[in-house]
Amino acid sequence: MRTEIERKFLLGNDAWRAAVKKRLDIVQGYLANTERGSIRVRVSADKADLNIKSMTLGVSRSEFEYPIPPHEARAMLENFCMRPLIEKTRYLLDYKGQRWEIDEFCGANVGLIVAEIELKSADEQFDKPPWLGREVSHEPKYYNVCLAERPYSKWDCT
Repeated sequence: MRTEIERKFLLGNDAWRAAVKKRLDIVQGYLANTERGSIRVRVSADKADLNIKSMTLGVSRSEFEYPIPPHEARAMLENFCMRPLIEKTRYLLDYKGQRWEIDEFCGANVGLIVAEIELKSADEQFDKPPWLGREVSHEPKYYNVCLAERPYSKWDCT
């Protein structure tokens, strides 16, 4: 078991797009979501994985992740996962020696874009890029599992 330590932010502007090194199209779905944890299946290009994550709120969560055959993952997405599926493009970029992942959602979550950084410890310092907006690490509605249950398109943004 590993611990995922991740901070999540909204974007302040689109200046990050000029620094993108790689992009991945991702489809993921949730097989289970309980008060103790979630089970997710994800497909990206020719890779797939099964992920089990604790439901701890905040920046640190326990996580297990296992590679699975992509054709089996696609079958799970089609036949067993709650709807809507999470569809997004993940952009990878570096800023001052640290890797950032920016997820631009589509489908039921179109319009939402978030930046994430994985850290080695909860108190690790990092330089905030000028394109970052407000931090949302402690707001569950931005967790992917919550976006599967209550998509961004259903939020009251007034």
